[in-house]
Amino acid sequence: QVQLVESGGGLVQPGGSLRLSCAASGSILSINAMGWYRQAPGKQRELVAAITSGGSTNYADSVKGRFTISRDNAKNTVTLQMNSLKPEDTAVYYCNAVVVTMALYEYDYWGLGTQVTVSS
Repeated sequence: QVQLVESGGGLVQPGGSLRLSCAASGSILSINAMGWYRQAPGKQRELVAAITSGGSTNYADSVKGRFTISRDNAKNTVTLQMNSLKPEDTAVYYCNAVVVTMALYEYDYWGLGTQVTVSS
């Protein structure tokens, strides 16, 4: 089994910053891509940012230049630094990891989500 635990959500004013972190633990041989998705009320879950084990990144157009994703392969962690936050960034943010387990199977794992609210 693999668990993803997120932290760092909360309430912030427009223009503010938040830092989300996610730690993966369990029966992990390696982790391919890690990323952050978000889901706002009444909307579909969407990709925010993703990063490969080699450090290549991909961002949603709506967050480019404001959000930065990074990871620590040794610690199996991924971080999302969110700056210049806007009310439209309000959503539940989910950590995602494509994990190769000790049994050599590749699975897609999700965290439980952390709420980010941008409001004055």
